[in-house]
Amino acid sequence: MPASPPAPRSGPLAGIRILDFTSVVSGPMCTQALGDLGADVVKLESPGGDQTRYSGAPFKEPLFSAMHTQMNRNKRSLVVDLKTDVGRELIFEIIGEFDVLVENFRPAVMGRLGLGYEALAERHPGLVFCSINGFGSDGPYAALPAYDQLMQGLVGVMPAQGGSGPPAPVNGPIADKTTAVIGVSAVLAALFARERDPDRRGQRVEVAMIDAYAAFALPDPMTPRAFPPGSDDGGMSAAFFAPWETADGYVVGLIIQDHQYAALCRILGREDMISDPRFAEMGTRLSNYIELVGLLREEVRKLSSNDLVNRAREEGATFGPVNDVASFLEDPHVQYRKTVQILEDERFGPTQYLSPPWAFERTPASIDRHAPRLAEHSDEILRELGLTEERIEGLRQDNAIR
Repeated sequence: MPASPPAPRSGPLAGIRILDFTSVVSGPMCTQALGDLGADVVKLESPGGDQTRYSGAPFKEPLFSAMHTQMNRNKRSLVVDLKTDVGRELIFEIIGEFDVLVENFRPAVMGRLGLGYEALAERHPGLVFCSINGFGSDGPYAALPAYDQLMQGLVGVMPAQGGSGPPAPVNGPIADKTTAVIGVSAVLAALFARERDPDRRGQRVEVAMIDAYAAFALPDPMTPRAFPPGSDDGGMSAAFFAPWETADGYVVGLIIQDHQYAALCRILGREDMISDPRFAEMGTRLSNYIELVGLLREEVRKLSSNDLVNRAREEGATFGPVNDVASFLEDPHVQYRKTVQILEDERFGPTQYLSPPWAFERTPASIDRHAPRLAEHSDEILRELGLTEERIEGLRQDNAIR
């Protein structure tokens, strides 16, 4: 008997079907967001499964890690062995049922498998084919492997992040995650272009990590270089983004608008500085920002973090706490917004997720599926795509699916 179709999704991408060839972080975060937005995401895995199944403890069972849950909700798992002729032929058979294919192999891999954009678009001209890779499909580095920390080193922000110490990466895959977000926008734009095209043609879109992370990380470091030959910013960025040390820890804060500056002066008991011509107006204040920070740093150190933040919120100064993750989760505003939610997984019990970050009035994003076990939905998906029980069993006997 054919399986009943999945429950209708509520998000703005409801009715869009995604074939997800991706693994690890950059691709899975992209397709997870598309799933949150309502798309039906079929996670196509090798017989060994996505690498995140093996990493990111704790594990609920073999091949089901905490990292996997955070990258692969709102997906179903279909295992196809693309090393077999029968497995590759199956992709050609089902591709017409999908709106979007997302892959994050090295540039030549899909072509070597015979599953490159040209081959699939010949069968399905409306396909949006999104390639996420490290360095793009051409150029001196195109064939090199790419990892997040390599990108952080290449793009040029690690020296500034290290301050007076050694170069410091962000402690987490920020380049991968940035690429994922940009990948989402690329897919949405390509779908929008297809909607406006009289022939509803799809296209290939490429998102290279090096370009994506540079576009995210470098707009402000590029400011002094906007008009070549450029110059150094004289330490302005370091002063602008550095945390402020308090009597018992650190806070973050900026002094931009005139009323915010006056509020901070009142909090610190330095009303005499409100009318100081070096700082009284925003233009001159920003020009003399390093000097201003030097004058106020000692005053900030006299207050506790909580006192400073609470008084700043009352007075209208823009200061806030430096939280760890546990403190963030306990923050009353985070709890009110349900930025993080706990959902019951019938297999494993309570599971904590970050909520989808969009608020649509008519078509809300949602979490409707927990991350899948490996091959959990293979038969279900193939039935929906029109394959008979006999055909599915034949594919399994050929070791093309699991």
